[in-house]
Formats: sequence, structure tokens, C-alpha cells
Amino acid sequence: MPSGSLKVLSILDRRTSDSELFRIFGVDCSNVYFIYFKFLLMLILLLLSFFSYQGNEQNASLASAVDLKAPMATSPDHQLFNELLGTYVDSKGKVDYAGLKNNLPKLEKYLSVLKQNHPKKEWSRDQKLAYWINTYNAFTIKLILDHLPLSSITKIENGKPWDKKWIKLGDETYSLNQIENEIIRPQFIEPRIHFAVNCAAKSCPPLANEAFTEANLDQLLEKQTKSFFNDQNYNVITTSSAKVSKIFDWYSADFGDLVSFINKYSNVKLNSSVKIEFKEYNWDLNTK
Repeated sequence: MPSGSLKVLSILDRRTSDSELFRIFGVDCSNVYFIYFKFLLMLILLLLSFFSYQGNEQNASLASAVDLKAPMATSPDHQLFNELLGTYVDSKGKVDYAGLKNNLPKLEKYLSVLKQNHPKKEWSRDQKLAYWINTYNAFTIKLILDHLPLSSITKIENGKPWDKKWIKLGDETYSLNQIENEIIRPQFIEPRIHFAVNCAAKSCPPLANEAFTEANLDQLLEKQTKSFFNDQNYNVITTSSAKVSKIFDWYSADFGDLVSFINKYSNVKLNSSVKIEFKEYNWDLNTK
């Protein structure tokens, strides 16, 4: 309430002399209507106080609404990577590394975007997971391009390219293994990521020819997983037998009951008592 109003109420709340009221309002205190005037004035001041309080409450509510509608922190734009994948990766996941080498500045520009936009706690789960999958795949491609001509990723770093820390993101430096096994797998508990991250080998689940985003994450994970299970280059499944990728052996803890997981995505359903075998892994480069 305005300070003037408080002063008036203070005066009216005590035994006020006629001379004081006359001085404030210019009212003849001897007039019989003075009592009504005094009552009316107090009522007006009380109403002003009430509406002032309501206005403050409304302003606070509006401020809260504005805060609630404030835009969420946005993740980096993956369009550059999407364009590269669409141009140099075919529908089977085979990669034109020579073509990518000729467009290296565009890839490096995208890597710079990743480096400068490390995940924030305000990002959604899907924003974060899309970021880490694209980061793993983009830096794997960069690793291959840096070592061309190359027959296999295992020819790099004495067969342990995944252990080298060289990926600078924000204030941290990571290895590919750290991104997959210390961030993606434990933080997201999402078995379908094994059909999204790509190790540049022929036996690795095919590299998607589009980038992962918050909007397409679930749909693309589902597509990649189903495609992998139903491609006999990677898994041979009948109702009574299954010879599947070594990935299911290496990362068995991520899949739970393997027969149930296979049956969820395979067009051919396994019997519960089937014996599962694992195929040898082909580490040759996944090039066209």
C-alpha cells in the first residue's frame, strides 16, 4: 500500500482530533456526516489495499508462467553431419571414405560444433543420447580419414584405437571407449545403442545414413535394430537355431534374456530352448 495511505490509516486508527482531520481533508468535523466520511474513507483505503495485493499476486503468477515457458537449452544442430552421412553412406551402411576425405573441412566444422557444445544438464535425455551417438560416429570417421589408406580400424594404435584419449569436448578429453562404456551404456541403459554406434568394421551394425536427433532418436534406433536383426549378413536366425553377432556375447549384460530380445526384433521367432552361437567378427573396413 502507498505510504500516504498507511499514514491516513494510522491517523484514523487512533483517537484523532477534529483539527487533525480538518487539516488533512478539509472536512468540518462538527458535521454529522463526518462519521460516514471517515467510514467511507477507510473502506476505500481497504479496497485499494486489496486490489494492490491482487495485482502483485497476478504479476507473480505471470512471472512464473514466463519462467515455465522459457525455452529449454538447445543441443547443437546435427544438420552438417546429416548431410555428410546422406551423401557418403549408402542404405547398407557402406561408407565412401575417399569422398568424405575430399569433404574433410565440412566434417571438421561439425566436429568443432560438437567440441563447443558439450552436453548441459538442462538438455533432455534424447538430446544428450543423440549427441553422444553422433559424437562417437563422427570421431570414428575422422579417425579413419586420418589413417587412410587403411584396411581395418584395428591397424590403428596397435589394435587399440578405442583406448586413446584424443576427443576434446568442452574441458574434457575422451577416448571412444569412454564415450561408449562410461557414458552411453551406463547413463542411458539403452541396448539399442549397439546398433547405432559404429566401429567402422564390416561386422559392426551398419552406420545410419542420417544423423541422430532428439526428434528422430527412438524411431531411428528402432529402425537400425530391426534392420540388423533381419539381415543375414549379420545374423542367421531360424525357429530352431541362431547364429548371431559377437556383439551379443561381448555385451550380453545389456540385453537381458537374449532369446526374448531377439524375438522382439527378429521376423523369425526362436524357440525358448534354442542354442545360440556367435559369429566370427570381421574387422575389415566398412568401405564401399
